[in-house]
Amino acid sequence: MLLLLLGIIVLHVAVLVLLFVSTIVSQWIVGNGHATDLWQNCSTSSSGNVHHCFSSSPNEWLQSVQATMILSIIFSVLSLFLFFCQLFTLTKGGRFYITGIFQILAESNSSQMCSWD
Repeated sequence: MLLLLLGIIVLHVAVLVLLFVSTIVSQWIVGNGHATDLWQNCSTSSSGNVHHCFSSSPNEWLQSVQATMILSIIFSVLSLFLFFCQLFTLTKGGRFYITGIFQILAESNSSQMCSWD
């Protein structure tokens, strides 16, 4: 049972790390003097120096992707916090319903984002 709880904690932390990295990473699409990510568009020279960075386009789909990334991070942090709270307050054999709900919300936000490609 202790090994199962440790596995769940590792899974929660891995999900948070992957969400943070995928949200913060500075280059999602790189090509021909242009680098684009979730937050800005940058043009670069052949030597790799950044010349101009503009905020990302005001497209509605991009703003919804930004919002779902932030919501996924928030729900994942809440899920990890609630998991620790329930871990120490639930009676033996109790169910982690609240934690599961928040983890499902975080996963559903990130899966919606992946289906838009």
